[in-house]
Amino acid sequence: MAKTPAQRIKKHGAKAVVPEHQLPPAINPTTSGKPQRARSNSNAIVIASVVASAFLFWYLHLLTLNQMTQLSNGMAMPDSLIGGFSADYVAQLRAVMDDDARGQLNYVHKTAGTLFPLIFGLSWLLLIGANVAKKGLRCALWVLPLLFAAVRLWGNVAIDAALDSAVPVAGAVALASALTIAGWMLLLLSLLAGGAAFLLSRVARASR
Repeated sequence: MAKTPAQRIKKHGAKAVVPEHQLPPAINPTTSGKPQRARSNSNAIVIASVVASAFLFWYLHLLTLNQMTQLSNGMAMPDSLIGGFSADYVAQLRAVMDDDARGQLNYVHKTAGTLFPLIFGLSWLLLIGANVAKKGLRCALWVLPLLFAAVRLWGNVAIDAALDSAVPVAGAVALASALTIAGWMLLLLSLLAGGAAFLLSRVARASR
């Protein structure tokens, strides 16, 4: 039976011939695929959130608020008026909408009207964060979707308050109108910011 190196050294001392022995290489699983997998997972999350935002926009503005015109003799809901609205418009709208109709609009504001700006804001934070490496630029672009979410949520409350008053208050209507205009402008700017972030990411990768 072959002796081990230790047994040979014990028997022959320094004259012992010990065969060379190489240890098997340590198992070192490659990590080269991890960055790609992480980037792929991040892109999947961003895409899913953007799709959710698009669906909520369609559901809120193109479906629900459009259907609400059936309760207002065809008059558009204040949320849909990109250019804002006047106290006269609010007075006419309130005259053709009964308490149940105004209650339904209030319910829309508390459900889809709340979910859309929140999901959109979160989606665009992820989109910009995943595509813009420079911290200063990333933070500057993040301001737009954050402001959009805040303005739209405030606008929901302001519109409900303006419609609740039997006689429209000029100040309340002006605030609701200004918030509605600002919300649409911030939505557009946020979309442009998201598009710019995506293009910057593609240019940066192409230049590597």
